[in-house]
Amino acid sequence: MKHPIDPKIDCVFKALLGSNENRNLLIHFLNAFLAQELSEPLIWVDIINPYNDKEFFTDKLSIVDVKAKDSHDQIYQIEIQLTYYAHLPARIIYNWADIYSQQLQNGQAYRQLRPTYSIWLIAENLLPDDNHYSHHYKMRDEQGRVFNAHGGIWLFELKKFHDQQIEREDQRWIKFFNEGERLNDNALPEWMNTQIMRQAMATLTRFSEKEDHYYKYQARQEYLREQLTIQLELEATGEALLHAQQREQEAKQREQEAMQREQEALAEIERLHVLLRQ
Repeated sequence: MKHPIDPKIDCVFKALLGSNENRNLLIHFLNAFLAQELSEPLIWVDIINPYNDKEFFTDKLSIVDVKAKDSHDQIYQIEIQLTYYAHLPARIIYNWADIYSQQLQNGQAYRQLRPTYSIWLIAENLLPDDNHYSHHYKMRDEQGRVFNAHGGIWLFELKKFHDQQIEREDQRWIKFFNEGERLNDNALPEWMNTQIMRQAMATLTRFSEKEDHYYKYQARQEYLREQLTIQLELEATGEALLHAQQREQEAKQREQEAMQREQEALAEIERLHVLLRQ
């Protein structure tokens, strides 16, 4: 490629899986990650808010996740997350619940709810105490019995994936998102030698070769860097404020303890004076 392109950058990610021209990539992706969950492979999905480069790059509030619905009205959400922050797990759960609940309009019954499948690709480690890269969450009881089979949340921590031997299609996709920026489209490795992966690579090549696309890609990279910098600065400011508040609280505590000791000393002196007077 003329320029290296990271498939994790939001505009590229959505062009890969959220555009009508790459609908077959989305279907393949969903079948790869949900193979054990779906009763039958997907053959068609309707992309909700499909990627349009003209709209995407001119709208600062562009929706960057991918949403789709199949012929049974089951809903699929795919999102890429480049950074970690403390409340990310809460956001992931909230997003799933929000998408699930939005199915019902006024007057509709709960029986009309359909499964909602949420897939998150996390660039940074989300669960530091767990070495597994793949996590699947459903609503279960303490014995592991599923309370509601209406989909769930799938998390994939990209940094934890180190498999060299590709045996499944979901592994192929994760490796592509991890290594896509370093791939040479003129000498692809063996694990990329499939029709689907070559099509995915062609999308990266378009961003690399077309100057207007590459400039827009660079602009998105710069925007994401700025957002990350702001986030880190806010976190640092918040930590500094928290430490200052803790120091202030500790100083107040020490002051209160000193006053209490002084009062106890005065009380002891008064008691001794009373004894002397007696």
